[in-house]
Amino acid sequence: MAHGEIEITAELVRDLLRDQHPDLAEHPVRFGARGWDNQLWRLGDDLAVRLPWATESADELVRKEHTWLPALAPRLPLPVPVPRRLGEPSARFPRPWIVTTWVPGTPADRAPVTRGEDAATALAAFLTALHRPAPERAPAGRGRGGPLKGYSEGFAEQLAAVTELGLVPDPDAVRAVWDDAVAAPDWDGPALWLHGDLHPANVLTEDGTVCGVVDFGDLFAGDPSIDLAAAWTLLPDGAADRFLAAYRPAPDAATLRRARGWAVGRALACLLIGDAGVHGRPGGKATWGPPAQAALRRLIATQS
Repeated sequence: MAHGEIEITAELVRDLLRDQHPDLAEHPVRFGARGWDNQLWRLGDDLAVRLPWATESADELVRKEHTWLPALAPRLPLPVPVPRRLGEPSARFPRPWIVTTWVPGTPADRAPVTRGEDAATALAAFLTALHRPAPERAPAGRGRGGPLKGYSEGFAEQLAAVTELGLVPDPDAVRAVWDDAVAAPDWDGPALWLHGDLHPANVLTEDGTVCGVVDFGDLFAGDPSIDLAAAWTLLPDGAADRFLAAYRPAPDAATLRRARGWAVGRALACLLIGDAGVHGRPGGKATWGPPAQAALRRLIATQS
């Protein structure tokens, strides 16, 4: 598990702990998972070590999560990886890293939600609790959480790419969802705390329902519609209405239109990553494709 010239191993993780958090160094260390930005290593039964391994932006995300999530976690009704320690860059590993609580469950891209009503209620309660006004010094979303218009060029490029690959049977219907979302009025409420990256690999399931939410590196403040996209990208057919009825305050029509836009954009991105996984290209994750296909089908149906 290498980043550049550094191979991340259990021995490296243990050495980092000995250097900076020696009271944790004797816990068993074993590989947990490889995410988009980070590698996850289990530390005993209750903790995990996350180390940036791919994108350079992961350094900032680790520090942001360590700063903000401990204060937010106690009010959230689903388990989340609460930061416990921060590791600083060193000669052994030149990037910040983090020790968090371990959240049991299986990512929804590998174990999809099957109990739609239960999952819709749980996810709505989670986002209702998270979506509170954020302080002025809360991190911004680097465009996300703001107007969709700024993403129109990227959307067009992604739609063209998935259409060329034959992954979208009705690109005109997909574009209609996006165009309707872009035409919706912008958010004019307070900037709310947002997860910002609720795709299936960041939501955990057990027994067919949602049991945890992970990867808060993109935590920021803004328009809640980006998180409400989960109604179509995470939940099975027929569950979106239950989710939207349980979420408070009830979203208005414009917010739902923008949420569908974020959902269709995320589905296209996940289709491209999923196809790369099927064809063995770096960074590809084959399990991301099927949930994205299902999400597009549901989203197209909302426009009919």
